[in-house]
Amino acid sequence: MFEAVEELIGEHADLEKRLADPAVHADQREAMRLHKRYAELTPIVGAYRSWKQTGEDMDTARELAQDDPDFADEVKELEARREELTDRLRVLLLPRDPSDDKDVILEVKAGEGGEESALFAGDLLRMYLRYAERVGWKTEIIDANESDLGGYKDVQVAVKAKGSPEPGQGVWARLKYEGGVHRVQRVPATESQGRIHTSAAGVLVTPEAEEVEVEINQNELRIDVYRSSGPGGQSVNTTDSAVRITHLPTGIVVSCQNEKSQLQNKEQALRILRSRLLAAAQEEAEREASDARRSQVRTVDRSERIRTYNFPENRISDHRVGFKAYNLDQVLDGALDPVIQACVDADAAAKLAAAQ
Repeated sequence: MFEAVEELIGEHADLEKRLADPAVHADQREAMRLHKRYAELTPIVGAYRSWKQTGEDMDTARELAQDDPDFADEVKELEARREELTDRLRVLLLPRDPSDDKDVILEVKAGEGGEESALFAGDLLRMYLRYAERVGWKTEIIDANESDLGGYKDVQVAVKAKGSPEPGQGVWARLKYEGGVHRVQRVPATESQGRIHTSAAGVLVTPEAEEVEVEINQNELRIDVYRSSGPGGQSVNTTDSAVRITHLPTGIVVSCQNEKSQLQNKEQALRILRSRLLAAAQEEAEREASDARRSQVRTVDRSERIRTYNFPENRISDHRVGFKAYNLDQVLDGALDPVIQACVDADAAAKLAAAQ
């Protein structure tokens, strides 16, 4: 079992030697690539060595137990530990999403429910900002269209990791499960009779693309400028600083009006467009992949309601994986990790089942 790991151990040792060579660090891009691969392999190598050592300890304990029954309990403990390490290794050896360590652009849009939906979109944005703060990520509001009561009709935020995240802890690796329709059940601030209403907001998460990853032909863009609207500084409602970019081959439309200058808004809109084009290319590749390689969580239709936030019961439910908890107030304050981890675990279980 795990014979393929021996080859990875050799690669890991080779990377260690190369990274110890000062000459390698003269090329920062190459050094970062090597560091990234070394970080990916380190947990696998560590788990494999523990798995192998536990197996040897288990054989020794079995021999000793033949003469001394007191070693029987130790055999059981080692067998349980060996099984845990076997499961961990199987998960670590699953094919990784190549975008897992990427930063993301997260968009929240109000949906059904009018002003109440916009307020809920604001709650979701706050939840993601608080979560990012908890795990040590940086956030940047790229563009925002506020509603009259302080919610958001739509808002885009860039979420970035600080430094090099551990494998599986990158921004995309954690937030990629958030895309879909989020439903809220509560008494709206605009409701005078105390009745519970249901509304929804949509979340779109895309890995942020580098310019070298997505080539945009300027001749395939239609760029329109218009006057900004809504709350803002001196440039709002006075100058044609807002920018709308239409990517003609795909029909993708991106608007940005948050910055004061037309040039700044154009750059931010192109940033969003690149991430959407990268996501579209990745989705096309997934559609062409075999069913065995698809994630049952990742391929859920984005139009499906993935999660419900029930305020009267303080309950949060993720419908894809059957997760349910009664700490909605804490989740909205950024305690999102258990919800995300349930999706991560379900994704890994689906991949393991498909690999067998």
